[in-house]
Amino acid sequence: MTNTTKAIAVLPAAMRDQSGKGVSRSLRREGKIPGVIYAKGQEAVRIALPIKEVAMEYAKGRFKNRLVELKFADKAIQALPKDLQFNPVTDQIEHVDFIKVEKGVALRVQVPIKISGQERAVGLKRGGVLNIVRHEIEFFCAPDSIPSHIEINIQAVDIGHSVHINDIELPKGVTPTIKRNFTIITIAGRGKAEEEAPAAAAAAAAAPAAAKKEEPKKK
Repeated sequence: MTNTTKAIAVLPAAMRDQSGKGVSRSLRREGKIPGVIYAKGQEAVRIALPIKEVAMEYAKGRFKNRLVELKFADKAIQALPKDLQFNPVTDQIEHVDFIKVEKGVALRVQVPIKISGQERAVGLKRGGVLNIVRHEIEFFCAPDSIPSHIEINIQAVDIGHSVHINDIELPKGVTPTIKRNFTIITIAGRGKAEEEAPAAAAAAAAAPAAAKKEEPKKK
């Protein structure tokens, strides 16, 4: 089961001409932070945003897989937050990168998984241990089809069994960026849990490199 993101957050924004540490410090004194909008085949656009509104939207969760409407004085641009930079001391947001939403162009998003059915799970009742190999999955999807989460019901999963991406019914137009049938969760016996957890973590860590090799070359 999946839910699809519908609501669009609105953030006031303004264009800025200058960049650099001095400009960033000046913006922060005014209660703003710098940002950049990237678009395919277009020059990056430098913007300024109010830190209070950005922080409020970030605190709601799933900030990087929710659409944002950047509202300027004369226009509005739909975008997806791509990257954030934080102050290492205060943990305050200091910079945000956005990807401009283009009609007909798929977005690349990280979607969290949600586990259900634990209270009735066959494997857990028999003393098994749940190992979550991937807490998030990266997908290609249309801007109006971004899943808020991917739900995995483990009620029927027994000890020694796993749930792979091909076991999940995904919404139309939502495609994993990794082409192979990768593992999402496993249920191991308590004697094997300590052995399987490091191997599962290593497999997940190696996935980004594998995904890059499997992606088709851009023309």
